[in-house]
Amino acid sequence: MTRTVEEHQQAVLGLLRYSSGFADRPADTLPLAAARGRVLGEDVHAPVSLPPFDNSQMDGYAVHGADLAHGNGSLHLTVASPVPAGAVPEPLKPGSAAPIMTGAMIPEGAAAVVPIERAEPSQFPTPSQYRGQHELTVELPLVEEGLFIRGEGSDLEAGSVALTAGAVLGPAQLGLLAACGLSEVRVRPKFLVLLLTTGDEVQEPGGPLGPGRIFDANTTLLQTALEDAGASVRRHSVLTDDPDELRSALKSVGGGVNLILSTGGISKGAYEVVKQALEDSSVEFLSVAMQPGGPQAIGTIDGVPFLGFPGNPVSALVSFEMFLRPALAVVAGIPGNRVCLTARLAEDIQSPENKHQVRRGIYIDRSGQGEGIGTATVQGGAGSHLLHALASSNALLHFPVGTGALEAGAPIAVWLLDELRGGIQPTHPSNPNREAYP
Repeated sequence: MTRTVEEHQQAVLGLLRYSSGFADRPADTLPLAAARGRVLGEDVHAPVSLPPFDNSQMDGYAVHGADLAHGNGSLHLTVASPVPAGAVPEPLKPGSAAPIMTGAMIPEGAAAVVPIERAEPSQFPTPSQYRGQHELTVELPLVEEGLFIRGEGSDLEAGSVALTAGAVLGPAQLGLLAACGLSEVRVRPKFLVLLLTTGDEVQEPGGPLGPGRIFDANTTLLQTALEDAGASVRRHSVLTDDPDELRSALKSVGGGVNLILSTGGISKGAYEVVKQALEDSSVEFLSVAMQPGGPQAIGTIDGVPFLGFPGNPVSALVSFEMFLRPALAVVAGIPGNRVCLTARLAEDIQSPENKHQVRRGIYIDRSGQGEGIGTATVQGGAGSHLLHALASSNALLHFPVGTGALEAGAPIAVWLLDELRGGIQPTHPSNPNREAYP
């Protein structure tokens, strides 16, 4: 059975959305500092107004409303007691002006703040001047009411929604919650993935490489990619090509796992351990019209969603970017979709017409050079083992089914690997203006 990329995207989304049990998991309550990058679990209503009282936007003089209403040209006023930030001032009397600091509470009766730079003298009185025998005065220009006063609730009114459920909590959002007086927040739980890598030839990094062996790149590659997408990962040691060992690992899956993800053992070789171990299960092994990453597995194991990716590292990561990352963005609410742009090819390219080919490449933004569109250069060949070419790339270049030969200068869609966009709908890989999930 062969599926299109779009069909398999929908299948993976459906598997995670309806079979993962993620929607039924309770929210977590975390201290604000521990909630960065998490998704808000419920609407937060402001317990206080921001600002909580009328306060001064400038260092200057608070002026009474009566003086502003009856003044003509400039105001000659008596200097009242200063108002530092954090103090509760006395009411301001007509005919007087109170030195007031930025953030300080506006005195009752005050209707505007005149910046100190516009006063004559343009410096506040010193403590010794306040202790003098003579009354202090200040000359101020006539200004409009409300000047440089930050009104109570002008940013956020008490009782209104400060943040809506589903917001991703970054520094600005967490700072807002702190300003509202909150010390903790309820967040959606993390999507938990059990990650399994298979293969007799695969060896854990950290020791001398045995003959005929390769170091395991997939576990680190996919663990970090999953965590980058907001998921939590339970990492398993590398499994051999013994079906019984894999079955044993699957039986030991603990509670709370939302997805089992394996790499390797799903192609057409003689020792495809995942196929062998799951031959009597509901897991489906199929091909997607995509290169690399054609072989895919999808289904459930004891009610837990299961995905199987190919064993080559580039195939595994392309599978993650094409199918799992966008589905996680929808189900878990993490804005983790790649920015999709149109670029012009820097060289001639040949792509198989019956497959959606994904190549690694370098995208260079030419917008600052008057061209209005970037250029994309293929990095390395089409082989799914070329991990160095992937690490040297900043974009995935898309050549949809039916592309065939393209000449230099032809427009193509690229996904930027170092940028994510907000929202939860992934962009269709062949059309930046169309979304993959309608």
